[in-house]
Amino acid sequence: MLQGIIINCISNLYKVELENNTIYTCIPRGKLKQEGLIPVVGDYVEIEIDSEEKKTGSIEKVLERKNYIKRPKMANLTQIILVLSMKMPKPDLLLLDKQLAFLEFLKIKPVICLNKIDLVKQEEIEEIEKIYSNIGYDVIKTEAKAGKIEFIKEKLKGNITAFAGNSGVGKSTLINSIFASNITEEGLISIKNKKGKNTTTNITLYKIDKDTYVADTPGFSTFEINEIESNNLDRYFKEFNNYLTKCEY
Repeated sequence: MLQGIIINCISNLYKVELENNTIYTCIPRGKLKQEGLIPVVGDYVEIEIDSEEKKTGSIEKVLERKNYIKRPKMANLTQIILVLSMKMPKPDLLLLDKQLAFLEFLKIKPVICLNKIDLVKQEEIEEIEKIYSNIGYDVIKTEAKAGKIEFIKEKLKGNITAFAGNSGVGKSTLINSIFASNITEEGLISIKNKKGKNTTTNITLYKIDKDTYVADTPGFSTFEINEIESNNLDRYFKEFNNYLTKCEY
């Protein structure tokens, strides 16, 4: 059998890319469903080829996952870039804090990306940057529309990276800038309420080079962390680490 990585899934059809860059459209064997294992984008799998001419096959086995995230449904991520818009929509720091805690729980490296920095004053950018860099997180700044994304490109090398954040913060625009092509449909901003309209409806891994992929994922406005036991939540806020033994609560 051949090994590859799932780069896209629509309904029950999976696009699997092999090491030689050949892509096969595959369906999972029934035994996987019986085992309660549903393949997701990012899974490394073993496939059998059904038709070389039509480039179709069957997923026979899902290899062991390094990690799994339910929303968006992905596996084996090495990092997630949390995109925060400085304006239109305004920064949602509560969502960002939830995301950071959840990624600590999942043991996936977060990178904070402050986008649309051209729309606000420098002091506003520095205020947010200082808060999170002092905690110990990587913070980078971009202007996706202007193509000023050099810092983000450096972070992608050798990683399987997903972008997360509210709709309209610029995730799809960043990916299009990385590839210098409109490979994803850019989100629109509602003039009436300045909130993003979700345009990305499925997850796709885009290959930059060997072992380097980026994913475009559906935008979302909430981020649930109910997988974490409430009495363990404090462990996943890095800034609390030095005070855990001193807090009576």
